[in-house]
Amino acid sequence: MTFTNGPIDGLVVKELVPHADPRGWLIEVFRKDELEADFFPEMGYVSGTKPGVTRGPHEHVEQTDLFCFIGPSRFKVVCWDSRKHSRTRGHTVTFEAGEERPLLVLVPPGVVHGYKNIGTVEGWVLNFPNRLYAGRGKREKVDEIRHEHDPASIYVID
Repeated sequence: MTFTNGPIDGLVVKELVPHADPRGWLIEVFRKDELEADFFPEMGYVSGTKPGVTRGPHEHVEQTDLFCFIGPSRFKVVCWDSRKHSRTRGHTVTFEAGEERPLLVLVPPGVVHGYKNIGTVEGWVLNFPNRLYAGRGKREKVDEIRHEHDPASIYVID
C-alpha cells in the first residue's frame, strides 16, 4: 500500500485553549456538546512518556481514543489510515502537540496511531477511550493490533 499526506476521515485534531489567571491555568479537555453524539468515554487515564520514547503504533478494531496532549513536553504524533473501506485509505497525518500546542486528538477505530516524546522532559498524555481496557473486570481480549515490530510498517519517527 502507498501512503500520502492528507486528511483522514474521522480523525479530529482540535486546539485546546489554556485559560490562565493568577492561580495557574485550566484547559477543558473535552465537552460532550462538542463531540460526536455517539462518542461516550468509558474510562480515562494519564500516561507519562520519557524523552525519546515512542508509544505505538497500534490500532483498535472497535475502540475510539480521545487523546489530550497538554505537556509539559512536546510530542510528534503520526496517524495513518489503513481501513479497507475508507475514502481516505492510504492517507497519513503528522503533527506536533504538547505544551506549546495543546491538542485534542480523536482517533477512530482502524486508524493506526502513535507518538514520540521529542522534548527534554517527561510528557503527559490524557486518554478517554470509549471502551474499557480488556473489557469489564479486565476479562476480555484487549482491542489492539500492534505495529511496533512490523518490518513493513511506515511508522518511523525521527
